Amino acid sequence: MPKRKAAIAVGGVAALGAAALLLPNANASQDKDNATAGGTADARTLKAGDASDLAAQLQKILGDAFAGSYYDSGKQQLVVNVVSGDDNVIVQAKQAGAVVRQVENSTAELKAAARTLKTKATIPGTSWAVDPRTNKVIVTADSTVTGAKWDKLESTVQGLGSGTATLKKSSGAFKTFVSGGDAIFSQTQGGNVRCSLGFNVTASDGSPAFLTAGHCGVAAKDWSDSATGQPIATVDQATFPGQGDFSLVKYNDAGTQAPSEVNVGNGQTVQIKQAADATVGATVFRMGSTTGLHDGQVTGLDATVNFQSETDPGGVDTVTGLIQTNVCAEPGDSGGSLFTQDGNALGLTSGGSGDCTSGGETFFQPVTTALQATGATLGDGGNGAGEGGNGSGQAADGGQAGAGAGGQAADGGQAGAGAGGQAADGGQAGAGGQAADGGQAGAGDQAGEGGHAGAGDQAGAGGDQIGGGAAPSDPAGSAGDQSGSGTAHDGSSSLTGTR
Repeated sequence: MPKRKAAIAVGGVAALGAAALLLPNANASQDKDNATAGGTADARTLKAGDASDLAAQLQKILGDAFAGSYYDSGKQQLVVNVVSGDDNVIVQAKQAGAVVRQVENSTAELKAAARTLKTKATIPGTSWAVDPRTNKVIVTADSTVTGAKWDKLESTVQGLGSGTATLKKSSGAFKTFVSGGDAIFSQTQGGNVRCSLGFNVTASDGSPAFLTAGHCGVAAKDWSDSATGQPIATVDQATFPGQGDFSLVKYNDAGTQAPSEVNVGNGQTVQIKQAADATVGATVFRMGSTTGLHDGQVTGLDATVNFQSETDPGGVDTVTGLIQTNVCAEPGDSGGSLFTQDGNALGLTSGGSGDCTSGGETFFQPVTTALQATGATLGDGGNGAGEGGNGSGQAADGGQAGAGAGGQAADGGQAGAGAGGQAADGGQAGAGGQAADGGQAGAGDQAGEGGHAGAGDQAGAGGDQIGGGAAPSDPAGSAGDQSGSGTAHDGSSSLTGTR
């Protein structure tokens, strides 16, 4: 097997539809909206990623008074729930730029309600998550919860009180997405298992790897990029069920280059800059090989889902700590990437109900949790925005940092003069530029693996940004894999598909 560039996951190229049209100019339009948005006086207009950062800061500042937060995408503002009438608390949150809303239920009370549900109503086909917009726990039952099971669930929810929890029905059945897609494959006694590669990462020992769904890693250990090919990657860690649904899978060839990007089809990619926590109300994008690119909103955090067990007909596979969304998904999309417009990696597709015709709920494993648990870092570890600071540059591992504010160099890289230049793995960065894996970047530029960027340009493997328009009717096969449906670009093979 030759050395390959493993393009980020996901998707044979189904029609991109309206979601793709939102992406090309979204950053520019959002900046424009920031200048004209109405909303609450004194509240800051924020991008979703900035709102998530602010929410994390306020949670620490407000302590027990913090009762959740969500992003008002229409006004581009962060709304923070507080349970204390203390003027100090409210002033602090307002001064930070948030909209403050006083609510009845504290975070501790909502978590206590979730614990009661776990004890009394762990029933296959149910889920619950805190919804900060209603300040309640939203309990959902799929179409399989009927008869005595429904009665038990309903009485449990009623016992929590109407001001604490709400019960709703979902069409379809909660399941891990266990079929379809063109992707990474594994041979098992039950036949082929197919899953999506979620995000390329670097393992804690420095080897190239990727994240995918945990139920994929539990189902099979060795993975190939074709149905009949030799294994190219091996599961290192897998969690499912329990506290998450994620796997770390290491490439067998230590020379594999694994760029930090999402392949959204039709030769288009989104560069993944960092992992981030999801925010309720934020617009997100999901890519999967069965249904392509779709968008929606985050509707809940720290969700618990009780999947019907795949190995025990009478059992339940409970997974906790998931992101709940209204983004559609279908069998074959499991393991795929959940990300934001501006390149934040959020989640890995776990499971859900419904489809992309009628809609439904879909749950995702948070990437931040998976990275922390596995010790992995996104991509080659050289990503991230360079922010200029005051003071001299810093150099590590033999790197050289030139004069200027905030220049940083690592692993033999050189950071040139100017504010905020960052270089990693032998790259060279000028003022404000970023370089990784031998790339060279000029002022304000970004260079990927071996790329050269001039003023205002971006270079690197698969460096295209998402454009509008539909994908071709006949998706192109992955390089070297006639059975794959991913689009190869810049010499990369596109590992696609899902379990």
